[in-house]
Amino acid sequence: MNTAYPVRLAGEDLWLLPDKALYWPAQQALLVADVHFGKAAAYRALGQPVPQGTTSANIAVLDGLLAALPCRQLIFLGDFLHGPGSHAAATLSALAQWRERHSDLAMTLIRGNHDKRAGDPPPSLNIRVVPEPLLMGPFSLQHEPTPYSERHVIAGHVHPVYRLRGRGRESLRLACFRFGRDISLLPAFGAFTGGYAVEKDDECRIFVVGDNEIWPVG
Repeated sequence: MNTAYPVRLAGEDLWLLPDKALYWPAQQALLVADVHFGKAAAYRALGQPVPQGTTSANIAVLDGLLAALPCRQLIFLGDFLHGPGSHAAATLSALAQWRERHSDLAMTLIRGNHDKRAGDPPPSLNIRVVPEPLLMGPFSLQHEPTPYSERHVIAGHVHPVYRLRGRGRESLRLACFRFGRDISLLPAFGAFTGGYAVEKDDECRIFVVGDNEIWPVG
């Protein structure tokens, strides 16, 4: 695991991870958003020339995080599977082998918009599936970044990225964490996902992921 960046949010200590995940030490919980397992397979089934090995890459990163961190639970903030085509035999077989390696770990999926279309993960994966929100401590864990009264929302869905500008026209478009006053966003965990550009203002903090580290902006 690369170097974690500690932050304080809603009275809780959290770690931002360069692997585009969040760790909550008090709950020994690893949070990831928008893995989109099987997205590449779904696109290839439609005849689109897209890269192979994205499911394996995502699993390898998860394995590394779970080996490095004391985790009692893994929480997916929506979009575990990309779509109906994600139920390809090779994808489900890889996920079954991965789940077997972590058979004692509690896993929860907060159902996202892609999960509704793809269907829940197979029961054999032993992943608890719940609708949003999942209330834990001071947080409302969600897929959609909609406000929740008296709780700070941690969500996915947006796939936030931030453009760092250099001299002239030089710029870098990097995945980021965006922490707002009431709603905070995690970057998309999946290796084959797009991104939506977010801006910084006086009421938010942005942390970009780059060079296997977390960098605060501004």
